[in-house]
Amino acid sequence: MGAIGLMGALAALLVLLSGLPDPTTSLSEYASLRAAMGGIAEWLLLPSLALVLVSGLWSMAITRAFHNAGWVLAKLALGVLMFKGVLLSVQGPVQKEAALGALALAGEFDPAALGTVMHSEWTAFWVVLLIAAANVVLGIWRPKCSRRQKIARATAPNSARATPAGSDPIPVVQSEDPAA
Repeated sequence: MGAIGLMGALAALLVLLSGLPDPTTSLSEYASLRAAMGGIAEWLLLPSLALVLVSGLWSMAITRAFHNAGWVLAKLALGVLMFKGVLLSVQGPVQKEAALGALALAGEFDPAALGTVMHSEWTAFWVVLLIAAANVVLGIWRPKCSRRQKIARATAPNSARATPAGSDPIPVVQSEDPAA
């Protein structure tokens, strides 16, 4: 549910960003769309991010099967990148631009200085959206790359790894039980 909220909030921000008018010609519309973007970032994006990170870390901590899974480390690294990307590259600029739009509407800021971060916002939104999608893929796919399996492959006898020509291969059975 958190991933749906997170990716939905990013998609909504992308849609609103694509519809932003030039602040020098339509300041009130620009300020209202920026305020809407600030609301989405504050009330949907941040709670969804918190839900994704807390539930992911909690499941990694309490599920013993995840303790030796290599994909969990990749998922953890992507979670840290997503946290940093949302807070520094999405939330911060969106909130700042919303505040500047309100100031420009009140006559306290030059409207010509607005909209200078749009290019970096596009990039940040897409990068964080791709990281979130990769996080979802890792959570569903869960590739088998644990340290225990690597050790089992490395210590298997040579005859089990390579069979001479014309002989029957010897099957190697590895336990999938994490407690084994």
